Amino acid sequence: MSKERRRVYYSGRVQGVGFRYTSERLSQGFDVAGYVRNMSDGRVELVVDGPPDALKSFLDAIRGELGDKIHDVSVEQEPVGDPPYEGFSIRY
Repeated sequence: MSKERRRVYYSGRVQGVGFRYTSERLSQGFDVAGYVRNMSDGRVELVVDGPPDALKSFLDAIRGELGDKIHDVSVEQEPVGDPPYEGFSIRY
């Protein structure tokens, strides 16, 4: 199955609330790879590769667990990198 990449920016009360750790934990239940990190402007950036259905389910799971913290979401589709990501991690 083909893979896609999404770069997602979350804004709201998304730093200091376990957003990165929750995203990392949730990623284990899906066929996705990438990273999540805090940005200096207060947003959280998540970059994730995977089959389209897995990406949608993963991003829906994040919204399901953290939706009360999220005020805005910006999603960009990008080409999958070469080599693609392996695993999902928190970047600092």
